[in-house]
Amino acid sequence: MIIFSKRLNSRALKSKTPPPPHTSKISPITRRILAINILALVMLVIGLLYVGQYRESLINSETAALSIQAELFAAALGETAIRSDKRVQTLSANLVRPIMRRMSKTTGTVVHIVLPNGQSLITSQDLANMRGFVYIQELPPPNLMYKLITIISQTLRNSLRWLLLDKTHERVTLKNIASAVLEGENQSTKTFSTENDGLVLSVAVPIQRYKQVLGALILIKNSRQIDDSIFQVRLEILKIFGVVLLVTVLLSVYLAGTIARPIRRLAKVAKDIRNDVVRYYSIPDILKRNDEIGELGVTLRDMTDALWQRIHIIESFAADVAHEIKNPLASIKSAVETLPKIRNISDQNKLMKIILDDISRIDRLITDISDASRLDAELSRAKMEEVDIIELLNKLNDIYKAPLAKQNIKITILADTSQHYYINGISDRLMQVFRNIIDNAISFSPNDSIITIKANSADENIIISITDEGPGLPKGTEQNIFKRFYQERPKDEKFGTHSGLGLSISEQVIKVHGGIIKAENVRNSFEQTTGACFSVHMPKKIG
Repeated sequence: MIIFSKRLNSRALKSKTPPPPHTSKISPITRRILAINILALVMLVIGLLYVGQYRESLINSETAALSIQAELFAAALGETAIRSDKRVQTLSANLVRPIMRRMSKTTGTVVHIVLPNGQSLITSQDLANMRGFVYIQELPPPNLMYKLITIISQTLRNSLRWLLLDKTHERVTLKNIASAVLEGENQSTKTFSTENDGLVLSVAVPIQRYKQVLGALILIKNSRQIDDSIFQVRLEILKIFGVVLLVTVLLSVYLAGTIARPIRRLAKVAKDIRNDVVRYYSIPDILKRNDEIGELGVTLRDMTDALWQRIHIIESFAADVAHEIKNPLASIKSAVETLPKIRNISDQNKLMKIILDDISRIDRLITDISDASRLDAELSRAKMEEVDIIELLNKLNDIYKAPLAKQNIKITILADTSQHYYINGISDRLMQVFRNIIDNAISFSPNDSIITIKANSADENIIISITDEGPGLPKGTEQNIFKRFYQERPKDEKFGTHSGLGLSISEQVIKVHGGIIKAENVRNSFEQTTGACFSVHMPKKIG
């Protein structure tokens, strides 16, 4: 015999080893939410940082401005900086210098003049080395903290510049820039890069006098202003990105917390139930949530309640089984102990008969207990099919017709043939239910009596009532008769011939079919009991 303790057997509940709980402060679901949200944000920012079209428009605007300035200064040089010698006109370095000095200072560019043979006549850098340009740089105050902040900010700025600004451009020489206009082109523009100044813009225009090309004027300007504009745009994007990233992280952590925290609480409750068999648990905050997690909490609560109800049923069933088997075992033990002391053959035979009856009773109990134990599994696996209740009752009538003929007991079926009596159910188990009820009615029915089976089709239910003409039910036993091992038998019936599980099994089967079973006494107009009536209510098949 198996004894069920109040603690679940660990082997019975043991399944595959669950994954170990995470020990990180950030839960996996939080990391996933952060990764998805931040990845989308980073991809957006990367796209915004690529400001190629904006950069090209700045370069084109700056180049156009340089072209206009170069043409104006080239025209001025062609008119005022020419030296004539025997019908040969050439550029005069002395005349070019004052114009170039003013030109370079006004435009902020580096000016080169290249002769037709490709040699450089003069550059604004030569003028700066000679005289004219004074660079004034304000020195910072002798403050260590100021110096430290300046170094850090400059390093950060240079790092951001290296990260955010483009560094790949075509490398050219002054000769290449001037060659196009010296060969007859009206204008030549190029961009190139240097190690120190980065991107550099250059415009070359011819210096002409009466359509004679006397040289090439080249204006060169670094792209520091363009770089600063692009840098500022990208820096603003990064600032906005930083704010949005912070908000995204906070919202993601909050969202993950609203998901992970209640799920973790549910997991803890489930773990406590699994390991410690906690019968009292509380998840009120989760149950109040109007979302899927709240639904999960309600489902877990209902599942746990059903589990404890099932455990309670198993415990109660085990206790009832132990009690029912203990009685015949005690009787057998007493008879076996007494048997050697009795010399009378007749008394010995009586004791042997008692032992055999108790053994038969134990065998019957074990058989019925085995059937009851398998009932849940069979009901869960069985497939519901359409069942015609009237056809089922007619089969039962045919089965009982011959055995009841000796007692002159008849079964009468009353049903409205214009109605349909179909349900979704398990035919074999429903047959067992009605046989249990009819067997019970036969055992209490006197000879020459009638057992009436009446079928009624209500709005949503089918009601089957089975009425006998026996003594009825003792007062107050209408509910007790459905308890396991409860027995209320006729006085002339031999003890131990029934296990008391028939009506309990019947009630269980009807509940699986979504119905109920009730028992009551039938009374006449004088309030006298004329029999017992068992009624089964089951939902009608829809469609």
